[in-house]
Amino acid sequence: MTKKNIWIINQTAGKIDSGWGERHYYLSNYWVKNGYNVNIISGSHNHLFTNQPKIEKRKWFTYEEVDKQIKFCWVKTPFYNGGFKKFYSNFIYTLKLFFLSIKKLGKPDVIIVSSMPIFPILNGLFYKRKFKKARLIIEIRDLWPLTPIHLKGYSKNHPFIKVLRWFEKIAYVKSDKIVSLLPNASKYITKISKDKSKFNYIPNGINESLVGNEALPQNIINLIPKDKFIVGYAGTIGFANAMEHLIEASLNIKENNIHFVIVGEGSLKKSYQNRVKNSKNITFINKIKKTQVQNILKHFDVCYLGRYKSPLYSHGVSYNKYFDYMLAKKPILESSELIRDQVELSGCGIIVPPENKESIISGILKLYKMDKFELETLGNRGYTFVKKYHDYDYLSKLYINLFN
Repeated sequence: MTKKNIWIINQTAGKIDSGWGERHYYLSNYWVKNGYNVNIISGSHNHLFTNQPKIEKRKWFTYEEVDKQIKFCWVKTPFYNGGFKKFYSNFIYTLKLFFLSIKKLGKPDVIIVSSMPIFPILNGLFYKRKFKKARLIIEIRDLWPLTPIHLKGYSKNHPFIKVLRWFEKIAYVKSDKIVSLLPNASKYITKISKDKSKFNYIPNGINESLVGNEALPQNIINLIPKDKFIVGYAGTIGFANAMEHLIEASLNIKENNIHFVIVGEGSLKKSYQNRVKNSKNITFINKIKKTQVQNILKHFDVCYLGRYKSPLYSHGVSYNKYFDYMLAKKPILESSELIRDQVELSGCGIIVPPENKESIISGILKLYKMDKFELETLGNRGYTFVKKYHDYDYLSKLYINLFN
């Protein structure tokens, strides 16, 4: 029996050592064990990668076999760090996808187009038409154009938003199946697709056996106080993470035995460092390898996660930070509205109102006053929940049901 061939079109997909974007690599590990060939078609540059892929300079496509039957096709794209250059990189990626080598990749039986960017839906439709038996699955990681409308203040009538709406409608209507990482997005997506049976919720997850357990350098360990109650954050330090309220909480909390540790990089890091330059109860640590994350979380007593007030989040979220924190068996302090997310459903922490430093301080103090058993109970709830509902073997099985 011929093995089915899966194409995954995702400009931000990464390998295990990329440091970001490993979702499809983890899913693929299970698929190849069950008789599938997998080709992950990604961009050659990603500003969030710790390690950029090695590409052939004069060629549009570089092919790399990462594991047996998991092959990466790196599409040569321009360097970017945000703004228009990122949009231009998306455009170049989409354009070059029309010239993929069928000889190298094989005819697809299943084509998964994962957004954002949403533009490669055109490539998915092109290859679906070319290979008429191929199934087209659209994977929605973020809802566009709702994201720029609610988080960036774009008008619904802005030309860019109208273009995104056109792409969105084409994606939902023309696809065979729709996979959303957002649990509450069914109503919004079905209103456009007109077919409720298309919608499937398959969130982000974690694979404990592939996460890695790389030791931290001693100089990093030495930055974390040993005799303090540590409130930690590990991830991107950017706009969407609403970190300024945690920063303000660190400046206003009165308990001297509490220390804040922020691990990562991002566009707002320098401004936050300047804001707390005279403070002695907060430490910033540079981005570490993905394989080292679990070892730094061991040094935290509580893990923090926050977001802004926005109707966008009513559709749900699927942050990888949830699963890193839960796998480490750490209680979570979340600054957010109630949206039936992983913290709320698992009972693994405390949720306080968003955009409010006093609420964050109150939540921290509540956790600080808990004894060791109470904190461990919260952490264990998260671990049990993530292993049951967000293990990538489990999620991969859900996906396989859509391939036929």
